[in-house]
Amino acid sequence: MKRCLFVDDSAVIRKVAKRILGGPDLQIVEAATGFDAIALCSSEMPDIIVFDGALPDMTSVEFIRRVRGIESSVRPQIAICLTEVDLSAIMRAKRAGAQGYLLKPFNRPQLLDRFRVLQNAA
Repeated sequence: MKRCLFVDDSAVIRKVAKRILGGPDLQIVEAATGFDAIALCSSEMPDIIVFDGALPDMTSVEFIRRVRGIESSVRPQIAICLTEVDLSAIMRAKRAGAQGYLLKPFNRPQLLDRFRVLQNAA
């Protein structure tokens, strides 16, 4: 079973994502802050990470670099979640080690499509 860490300071966004993605093949783990997410990654690295690009406690580049700095046999697929297409934010995240992005608010088909891409790459 693959593990996905969904990091967003909005409980509503996390709940919607968990409801859409949760199932027998994918375990969803949630974090409300970047620091909580890093702690979760340190104890058990997920296969996929989707994180809010506007976390109040950590920039996206800092978050990605910290995740990539954790020693683990798992190298997670990482996607930044944005409220608008911001090419500079996407490029900074990709240079730091992210594989893609997702726009929010998202709907079921958009989220499932992004996860198919990330799961196939993982």
